[in-house]
Amino acid sequence: MKKVLSIALVSAMALTGILASSTTSTVQAAVTNGSTVTVEKGDTYKSIAAANGISISALEQANGREVGGFDLIYPGETITLPGATTTDTTNTTDTTTDTAATTQAATDTTSDATATTATDSTQQAATDSTQQATTDTTSQDSTTQSTSTTTGTSQGTFKISFYDPSVLGSDMGYGGVAANLSVFPKGTQLKITLADGTVLYRTVNDTGTFANSNSQQLDVAMPSSSIPSYGVTTASVEVLS
Repeated sequence: MKKVLSIALVSAMALTGILASSTTSTVQAAVTNGSTVTVEKGDTYKSIAAANGISISALEQANGREVGGFDLIYPGETITLPGATTTDTTNTTDTTTDTAATTQAATDTTSDATATTATDSTQQAATDSTQQATTDTTSQDSTTQSTSTTTGTSQGTFKISFYDPSVLGSDMGYGGVAANLSVFPKGTQLKITLADGTVLYRTVNDTGTFANSNSQQLDVAMPSSSIPSYGVTTASVEVLS
């Protein structure tokens, strides 16, 4: 019985030694140095591949070994790891490049938009300026025309009477005025401002009995319904042409 126990004790101690050795081997993992690892005692291609998250075949290819062959390695030997880090760096570089390109594209777009806006603003300003100049010129022309139409050479104060040509059987209309032709020849355009402020524009086209005998009298043509009730008044007269 004691002999059996001794054998069991020795077996347990041996098993413990084996487990400790395995544990020690596991603890003594390969030392990673950048993209290479230094082989430690107990390392295999399988353990190195597992420790670095890569496949055995990839590790074999990275070190020129036959895929699936017998991989004999020794402590202190340097094993090259596949370029995962290089790939990540490349991806990072690509991402950075893409970001820079996107930023540059956004900057170019913004610059183009700014330039377009500036051009549009300049064109609009030029258009507005042209329109304003045209308006000013038109306004100036209108003012000049108005002045030439409404301002003339003053002839003093005249006595004004009214008559209706149609009542006298004339078809001369109501745009004329009878005057002393020695003072205002036919065709003379007159601006007649009555005493009450009413302004009449008439063209000399006839001479009446009263006007012919009085150089300071004008007979203004007007419909009977429009002739002022006072009948006779005074007015300042200007020659427009």
